[in-house]
Amino acid sequence: MVYFLLVAGFLLLIKGADWFVTGASEIAKLLRVSPVLVGLTIVAFGTGSPEATVSIIAALEGNPGVTIGNVVGSNIINIAGVVGLTAIIFPLAVENQTVRKEIPFTLLASLAFMALIWDVGMDSESSNLLSRGDGIVLLLFFAIFMYYVFGVAMTHREEDIISNEGKVSDAKAGGGKNSVVTLLGLAGIILGGYWVVESSTEIAIRFGMSETLVGLTVVSLGSSLPEFVTSITAAVKKHSDIALGNIVGSCIFNILFVLGITSLIIPLQIETKIFVDVVFMIILTIVLLVFSRTDWKIGKGEGSILVISYLIYLAYIIYRN
Repeated sequence: MVYFLLVAGFLLLIKGADWFVTGASEIAKLLRVSPVLVGLTIVAFGTGSPEATVSIIAALEGNPGVTIGNVVGSNIINIAGVVGLTAIIFPLAVENQTVRKEIPFTLLASLAFMALIWDVGMDSESSNLLSRGDGIVLLLFFAIFMYYVFGVAMTHREEDIISNEGKVSDAKAGGGKNSVVTLLGLAGIILGGYWVVESSTEIAIRFGMSETLVGLTVVSLGSSLPEFVTSITAAVKKHSDIALGNIVGSCIFNILFVLGITSLIIPLQIETKIFVDVVFMIILTIVLLVFSRTDWKIGKGEGSILVISYLIYLAYIIYRN
């Protein structure tokens, strides 16, 4: 049964991602909202739902290693694996705004997370903990990000309305259909991602993998499948702005919202060895920022570097365990 759920989850992810990207891009046209903003919000939060679901469940079940490992591992996979593979298949164009604001905000969120969990080094505590107070700080950062995103969206929409004043759009006729397609795609992504994560985790535990390693590898790989499938689909459909916006938005969503909500529900004990993974996540974010500034695109060569770096990291954490 567990293997059936794994296959069914993959199929739901693939079809759901196809519908979700198609519907979301059409809704962006209807609302006169930039596709990259749709990627940063609707698509990113939709594909990030499996991470949120799994992390909260793991925390409630007393498995903080899975919760933290899932978020950190998912972000590493998103940047190195998903962006890398997507760029190899179809080079990703990068908008100026993404380089100047969204990726730097991802870096800021990662650094803030590092500072909040380093209690032993910062405050000379006996252990590291992501407390409820830390969770509130993360959620406040998330609120600031959402304020920025919706402010940019409204500005873009008003400028577009002015520039197209007097024109009649035929997109409204398909608004209801696109909404249904988007919601069905989102449902497929969430359910498929959940099935993949649950089944793959059970299989991994049967093979004797540790809690943290399960979170960093199997769970994060499974919960990142929606981002991967969605980004690949978006890139193939020539919506590279949605593809990259999806990854950047998902990384921000994972750190600020998922960990914020989870630690607010129950404080999370932090294992010392996770700091190596957090540092690697921060380095990857810096590399993504540098790569994005080269000709305003992430090409096949840069994508290959990201993928190779992830494979080296994967070999390291398996050996470390």
